[in-house]
Amino acid sequence: MSSVFGQCESLRERCEIGSVQLSHGEADYDEGAILPAGDWRPLNVGEAQQFEAEPGTPDGALIELVRQPLPVMRPEEAPDIRTTAAALYPFADRWPADFLGCVTDPGDERTTTEDPATGRRLGLHVDNWDRLPYGARGDGRRRLCLNLGPGVRYFLLGDRDIEEIYQCVHPDPAHHYPHTDDVRRYVTQGRPLQCLRIRLDPGDGYLTPTELLPHDGSTRGGEQPSTAAFWPGRWPGGAGTP
Repeated sequence: MSSVFGQCESLRERCEIGSVQLSHGEADYDEGAILPAGDWRPLNVGEAQQFEAEPGTPDGALIELVRQPLPVMRPEEAPDIRTTAAALYPFADRWPADFLGCVTDPGDERTTTEDPATGRRLGLHVDNWDRLPYGARGDGRRRLCLNLGPGVRYFLLGDRDIEEIYQCVHPDPAHHYPHTDDVRRYVTQGRPLQCLRIRLDPGDGYLTPTELLPHDGSTRGGEQPSTAAFWPGRWPGGAGTP
């Protein structure tokens, strides 16, 4: 397994695992987008141990969970959501980071990320903010995502990283840049990929190398909308809290 978590016990308390499937003929999704199949089950002890980070794992490859208490406000008192989100950065006194923005998703959405050029959802994908080539994807910035609520949110995460996937679908990987299409090609070829679903209650978040790991968000099963705020940055291992 390629995903590495710094807090294994905390992970088991809020994580499920399931299979994936490809989107076909769904107007809201890219053709061939990778989606969770919905056959979720609890993560067992052995599986959680496989995802646990080994000593010496680079900081930039770690997945860590974060908790940030949110202010209690009545709706009529709430200021601009972007201003509120920017002020909730939990590491302001230690590690500066750029505020990327925030997005509000309705409840019960299977996945959340849309391609702004088409308006269709991407499913599991890899980011390319740093545009790093094969062999260097683990050197990119991690991304902090914080669920501002009011609804529950889930973090969806593939159990293979893009470099492992890339090696399988490109005979000469050193001369190409990894892309979401490579993850789709990998699954189309019938190769193994499972999806983790990590529950994020309001105030919960994660630090994740989103240029390295296929991922997305979800509000499936939730009745209320969820606003997520994002910061790309470089945080040392152990920055997250159980």
